[in-house]
Amino acid sequence: MSASQLRVALIGGGIGGAAAALFLRRAGIDAAVYEQSLELRETGAGIVVPPNMVRLLDELGLLSALQRVAVKLEAAWEFRRWQDGRVLFVQPMGEACMQLYRAHCYVAHRADLLALMQAALPASQLHLDHRLTAQRLADDTVELSFSHRSGGSTGAVADAVIGADGIHSLIRQQVAPDIDARFSGLCAFRCLVPAERAPALALRPVQSLWLGPGRHLVHYPISSGRLVNIVAIVPAGDWRTENWTAEGRVSDMQQAFEGWHPDVQQLLAAATDTRRWALYDRTPLSRWTEGRLSLLGDAAHAMLPFFAQGAAQAVEDAAVLADCLAGVLRQDVPAALQRYENRRRPRASEVQLMSRGREIRNHLPDGPEQQARDDAFAQGDPLRQSAWLYGHDVRADVAAD
Repeated sequence: MSASQLRVALIGGGIGGAAAALFLRRAGIDAAVYEQSLELRETGAGIVVPPNMVRLLDELGLLSALQRVAVKLEAAWEFRRWQDGRVLFVQPMGEACMQLYRAHCYVAHRADLLALMQAALPASQLHLDHRLTAQRLADDTVELSFSHRSGGSTGAVADAVIGADGIHSLIRQQVAPDIDARFSGLCAFRCLVPAERAPALALRPVQSLWLGPGRHLVHYPISSGRLVNIVAIVPAGDWRTENWTAEGRVSDMQQAFEGWHPDVQQLLAAATDTRRWALYDRTPLSRWTEGRLSLLGDAAHAMLPFFAQGAAQAVEDAAVLADCLAGVLRQDVPAALQRYENRRRPRASEVQLMSRGREIRNHLPDGPEQQARDDAFAQGDPLRQSAWLYGHDVRADVAAD
């Protein structure tokens, strides 16, 4: 590392932190990832990798690796009626998506996506078993202290610290401590089913959404088709745990979908374990940055999952962060971080707000409103209507300054 090279500490080694390290490295910046876990991994779950995220992964040279582990969607927004499985609407993807947005849409296992990012990171950039315990400003740098499971501790010095440490971010407490979280009344079960145990319907390269009274269920194949990812959104009851690793009971998930179509029943019957987390809605932050500290990904803009854009927005953050810090002198880091916030906060906040309320439409009870909703699907064109998401150019954001 040269004496003039910026040092950026990324707190959190998830998809956002790993993407930021890769983009910062491309910009000639020394970026270190500090992750409190003993290994860099994501819990078992699927993820939509939309075109706006695919284009940025391609910039990092990761598209070929993504194609090896992901499934390219031939169709999405396949809405089905809960009881009889009738298709209410389906959106062809494939070449139409490529022509509109210069990229396909994929679905993948989060762990596969994180693994291919990790493989592109030099080992020297990744520091596992580092739990942040303190940070303080000292002579235009930030001094960091970390604890280890062995009981020891270490320190580090950085010119900028980026909180990529998720919905319960410690860095955010230094930047915007008064975040407002509203319980949605819903929780999500998520689980993986081996392809050989799933109904044929669930093996197609299609994102299917089953809509019914008070709940809905999403499924699609991942890991090159070896697994089927399931996300089931249901009333939470007394469940309030907001943690992706919290264990749920398969029987509770299955019970929530009693009376649904036999394909749904077969798919859920194949599940052997599930994770369950409560869904909270958050008001967009009024700021992301305080001096040499800033936020990225869920730490900055945790959102409900109904737009499937959480990871994509984190990767957009990563690209813009690197562009804003490229070529910047140490004394100008606070201004560069503010520029990053100015470029990203309006868009990420818009996605946060647009993610609200989708469950109301999805969960209508059978009746006139539900029938009107189903009839309206035929008039929709969600692929083109998603241009503001899928076609967004983050480079233009930075050039607009």
